[in-house]
Amino acid sequence: MSERKIIAVVGATGAQGGGLARAILDHPEAGFGVRALTRKTGSDQARELQQLGADVVAADLDDRASLEAAFAGADAAFCVTNFWEHFSPEKELQQAENLAAAAAAARLRHVIWSTLEDTRRWVPLDDPRLPTLMDRYKVPHFDAKGEANRFFIDAGVPATFLLTSFYWDNLIYFGSGPNRAPDGMLHLTLPMGDARLPGIAAADIGRCALGIFRAPERYRGETVGIAGEHLTGGEMAQALSLALGEVVLYNAISPAEYRALGFPGAADLGNMFQFKRDFNDYFCGTRSIEHSRELNPDLQTFEGWLADHAGEIPLE
Repeated sequence: MSERKIIAVVGATGAQGGGLARAILDHPEAGFGVRALTRKTGSDQARELQQLGADVVAADLDDRASLEAAFAGADAAFCVTNFWEHFSPEKELQQAENLAAAAAAARLRHVIWSTLEDTRRWVPLDDPRLPTLMDRYKVPHFDAKGEANRFFIDAGVPATFLLTSFYWDNLIYFGSGPNRAPDGMLHLTLPMGDARLPGIAAADIGRCALGIFRAPERYRGETVGIAGEHLTGGEMAQALSLALGEVVLYNAISPAEYRALGFPGAADLGNMFQFKRDFNDYFCGTRSIEHSRELNPDLQTFEGWLADHAGEIPLE
């Protein structure tokens, strides 16, 4: 048997990286081994990956030298950043630059950069349709990732640019699930009107990434968008009602009302949803369900994901 090609997985204890690490470990026939990069090698998640067969390695996105050491000798890498850990697009840009530089130094043959649109290409800073945030962004957690694409291009890294979708897992972990109103009814609140929201199970992001790594010649230099389904808020509420055994109403508020909710990141997310709503044909069009299923034949639907996870969604 030929030697396994090593994929260095950034954020291996997180949602996207963790999904990829497990997908690789679940499919030994693909011929890959996992080098799981994390700052916390002693965490429960890191120990679990190690027990499953991953090589757990310490690395810090703020420390370029640690990334170069962690990438050394690998064949490929999955690169991702977590804006919500620090809420700083400038920090995210620096981390992405560190990743690109380390990938170039290690002469990796293939890198997947988990990115998003730089919405300023569609809505310039002087365009009043979306409020400008932090002086130079429209959707900070999108724009910084999209702007960072140039680091990989300029460094000559053979990269695939992966456009992800709304994680259905956000309903569990990010406070995006149904909330109980004063009248006792459950409301799913989204500022999307009747537009469709591309969504995906976080685990399927990793499985789709594995599909990309299995065909590097096809995907190097390409942009690939993935989604499990494109659903309206009403369709999501109906599926939630069936899964939870309790009526969930779709509360379609305006983006301005969403921005005014006041929780950390509300303005960013309000702008994000408005971008997805106002440019819905583009946003859904770049995230092909059929192509996602080609990459990952086990791609889950929202109904299928709910069958396994509805009981984890907090409702109070």
